[in-house]
Amino acid sequence: MTNVSVYMVVNLKINDPDKYNIYEKGFFPFLKKHNGTFITFDDSPECLEGVKPVQFDRVIIFSFPSEQDAHNWWNDDGYQELSKHRRAATEITLQKVKGILPRT
Repeated sequence: MTNVSVYMVVNLKINDPDKYNIYEKGFFPFLKKHNGTFITFDDSPECLEGVKPVQFDRVIIFSFPSEQDAHNWWNDDGYQELSKHRRAATEITLQKVKGILPRT
């Protein structure tokens, strides 16, 4: 694994707001635990080109300083347990996008 930043891009459609709220409240402690940074979310994203994704009620972007941090977050047993609420409440796509190495 490289030591570049990793960005997570989430497209989701919330089908059960109450269940999703459980996930949302528990998400940030796991993000912090694994050195993650919340960047932004948008509840009214605009698709400028191509076919609008089905999961497009909300777009979320957050990052980790390394692939290892992202890997540790995703594989955290507690986070996976919490994710059951998100999986039950949403339709989602989650993309992991590697940053570029700093130029020297």
